[in-house]
Amino acid sequence: MFAPMEGGSAGRRGGSTRSNESSKWDYVKTFYTDQAKWDFVKSVAFFGVAELNEEHTRILTARNPQAAENIIRYSYKDRIYKPIPHVDQLAVHYQMDSNLINKDSDDAKRQVTVDTATEGVEVGTASVGTDAETATKEGEDEDEDKPKKTAGAGGKGKKLTNQFNFSERASQTYNNPCRNRETFVEQTPRAVFTDNVSQWSIFDAYNEDFEQQQKLKEKESKKHTLKKDDDRKKKFVPSDQQAGDEFAKFVRSKTANISLKILERMINLNTFDDIAQDFKYWEDAADEYREQQGSLLPLWVFQYDMVKKLSCTNLAWNTQYPDLFAASFGSYDFLKQSRGMFLIYSLKNPSFPENMFPTDSGVMSLDFHPKHPNLLCCGFYDGSVAVYNIADENKRPKYQSTARSGKHTDPVWQVRWQKDDLDSNLNFYSVSSDGRVVCWTLVKSDLMYTDIVQLKLDKPTTETDEGVPLTTLGCGTCFDFNKQQDYLFIVGTEEGKIHKCSKSYNNQFLDTFDAHHMAVYAVRWNTYHPKIFASCSADWTVKIWDINYKDPLFVYDLGSAVGDVNWAPYSSTVFAACTADGKVFVFDLNVNKYEPLTEQIVVQKKRTKLTHITFNHQFPILLAGDDRGNITTLKLSPNLRKKPKVKKGQEVPEGPEAENAKLDKILALIRDPDAAKNKPTTQGATTTS
Repeated sequence: MFAPMEGGSAGRRGGSTRSNESSKWDYVKTFYTDQAKWDFVKSVAFFGVAELNEEHTRILTARNPQAAENIIRYSYKDRIYKPIPHVDQLAVHYQMDSNLINKDSDDAKRQVTVDTATEGVEVGTASVGTDAETATKEGEDEDEDKPKKTAGAGGKGKKLTNQFNFSERASQTYNNPCRNRETFVEQTPRAVFTDNVSQWSIFDAYNEDFEQQQKLKEKESKKHTLKKDDDRKKKFVPSDQQAGDEFAKFVRSKTANISLKILERMINLNTFDDIAQDFKYWEDAADEYREQQGSLLPLWVFQYDMVKKLSCTNLAWNTQYPDLFAASFGSYDFLKQSRGMFLIYSLKNPSFPENMFPTDSGVMSLDFHPKHPNLLCCGFYDGSVAVYNIADENKRPKYQSTARSGKHTDPVWQVRWQKDDLDSNLNFYSVSSDGRVVCWTLVKSDLMYTDIVQLKLDKPTTETDEGVPLTTLGCGTCFDFNKQQDYLFIVGTEEGKIHKCSKSYNNQFLDTFDAHHMAVYAVRWNTYHPKIFASCSADWTVKIWDINYKDPLFVYDLGSAVGDVNWAPYSSTVFAACTADGKVFVFDLNVNKYEPLTEQIVVQKKRTKLTHITFNHQFPILLAGDDRGNITTLKLSPNLRKKPKVKKGQEVPEGPEAENAKLDKILALIRDPDAAKNKPTTQGATTTS
């Protein structure tokens, strides 16, 4: 086995001859008697010489090839993502916790002395073992050169634990590798504040603040003045006035206004807590025992001292905020015309309006824009119309019509927003007693008008002494646009007629209905059905019409002048009406086609007339305004808003198509099938209650 090493080294030096080399091989061959073993050893020796002669090169670098070089992290200082310049290049190939120490160190010597003291025996050297003595004869020459260690005569060897072949039971379990994940997070500032708010605490806080201000002013006055006590008291008078002025400025500021509104709402929540609970959770338990009857629960009553002597002329819910509504106030009496006002109320604060807009003339109508909840159009008793921005601190209108811009000559009884025109300009319509239906367009800073329809009477024209023919115009009182076909609208007049009109035809009506014997106060298209509308009048009646029939489908006599009628937004068969004797009627054609489900007096005083009524689009409540400036909130019981019964296993149909089908099913029982096929304008059946 030594021949390859010597042969390889001699070959590299190049100083030996072939004869010397062969003699060495002969000498080695004497140790192997078997020819097969000798051939194997010789082949291995030649291959070992070839491998030793081969040179291998390795380049060691300090970089870790497994480390990532494209780590990107967000820098909060520069507000951009940056690459990390320095990456940890340390690679750990092997790591083991051990308790071995160098035997020549002080710790090892100290440990040896402790062990000898406990055992009482001197520590001897460890014997090498008998394995070396049983080695083969071939390695005896090499083993003779190695030193041998024997144990002492009187010593006893101590068995040490093999640190490379030792394991404990606790180390046999598999430990999951730990992974670290880091991120940069800015700490969120926090503040905790708790306090009890009441009227007394607010009053005490204001008094303490006022006293501190007085003390500071007294200290400043003592430093700058050296006069007598009487003179000082006189000088304190203007300082008190100045403090009052500063307090008044603070109260009028925006921050104080917002803070006071929040405090006011908090106090109202405690004051009207029982009403708020009824608004959210009350359900009339008696409805389970009565199938075709319901009830109305009065909730809040909105009052304001400045409008006590005025009538509520119109009500409108905001299209985006379901708790916000507007109420207009004026006078229907021609001899008692003075000022007007419209108020913005919120259900969150029933004690005081959110905003007030006083006007020089009575406000007879208003309407919120369906897409811009801050825009409100109004019609006045003097014939003018205006557009307000209720979010603006300035209480003046943004647009207003004048005599030069084509304003009406009589009161404007109703206004209604419509879709934008082809130039994307906002526009709304108005109807007045002067017989005109006008379209008003907002163009930059001007209010442009266009006459859509003139309500002409069917009477023949009269001639004056000069021979000039005079055409008499009807007096428009109300109108409404079709929900599905916005070009189609109906107009009610003081003569009791209802005209079917179109935006495309200015000179004539599409149809005329002899609806009532007295003035028509309101006309309303059905929320879902495109052919059904309702009307109410001073002749005590509410009528349900089909646009294709001359006669009404249903007629209800309510015993007093009907001020307003309105369809429910959640059902095609439910509508409500209010009368001059202070009653509210709620009908459901799907439950009872002849009588109302509820008839309830909601006014607080006698001889109080209800003027207008409207449903909320989200909550099961409605508003009723009277001629004393009060607005009452009423909640509908479950029987007034329940869905039709279906068979077990069937789903309740929902959506506009289901509502139309429900109403068509009821109307099919009233209409004459033969008349509907042959003559749509012939008289149909009429149901009178």
